[in-house]
Amino acid sequence: MRHESPDAGAGLRRHLPEGGTGPGHRLRFGSGAAGIERLEASLAGEGFSTHRHDTYAIGMTLRGVQTFRYRGEQRHCLPGEWHVLHPDEPHDGVAGTDEGFGYRIIYLDPSLVQEALGGAPLPFVADPVIARRDADPALAAWLRDIDEPLDEAERLTLTLRVVRTLVHHSSARPGRRAPLPLEALARVRDLIADDPTTRHTLAEFEQVSGLDRWTVARQFREAFGTSPTRFRTMRQLDLARRLLRGGVPLAEAAQLAGFADQAHMSRMFKRAYGLTPAKWTAALA
Repeated sequence: MRHESPDAGAGLRRHLPEGGTGPGHRLRFGSGAAGIERLEASLAGEGFSTHRHDTYAIGMTLRGVQTFRYRGEQRHCLPGEWHVLHPDEPHDGVAGTDEGFGYRIIYLDPSLVQEALGGAPLPFVADPVIARRDADPALAAWLRDIDEPLDEAERLTLTLRVVRTLVHHSSARPGRRAPLPLEALARVRDLIADDPTTRHTLAEFEQVSGLDRWTVARQFREAFGTSPTRFRTMRQLDLARRLLRGGVPLAEAAQLAGFADQAHMSRMFKRAYGLTPAKWTAALA
């Protein structure tokens, strides 16, 4: 069982690397599960360039001032505050002071959100900064011990806790609509995910789903927060990241992940994570 302290952020701050020792990035991945990543990051100097990922991102600033541009506005996230980013929404990330900043974050696959909501519209949190007083203290427990493995029950519990926060702060107004054909769309999703190095045709999407191509294109985004094309690119990048973490050279990783060449992978990588593959690999703890 996970227990929350009165100041959950204070407990997290004790685990974060100290900043202010020089420019650079430090990234450390914790234990995750299918559809869930947990990351600890520390940044000083050069920030993350504008990028977008296809997951929900919900994290807590632990040290320094985190500033980022989101939906046309400059935002500031202070220690103890949370930030929530919707899939496919461009944003950057820089330190608001010379000392840099640090945070821990959960990346959650929108398909898990869909499973938890039973096909309801994906929640959209228009104001990405959640004040300390409005945050769910239980979420901090899932960031305190990011190296602790997640079993299936904990995976579901964490998903439900994140979804509860998303729904609570969502600006979307519930309304009636025809339910999404999730089973059919999931077959398209699985076809792509099973081999992201293969570029499937629209005719194949129609065949596996039983839907016409216009419905697939429109409702895939409604269900999973991004387009089929970008979903494939992100799965290629997942493969590339695994290869890079395993020590595979950049050019070989690009080839194995199905990119045209190293330059192509680097462009897509920076658009997704705000760093080049070389800088991302160098930042890994």
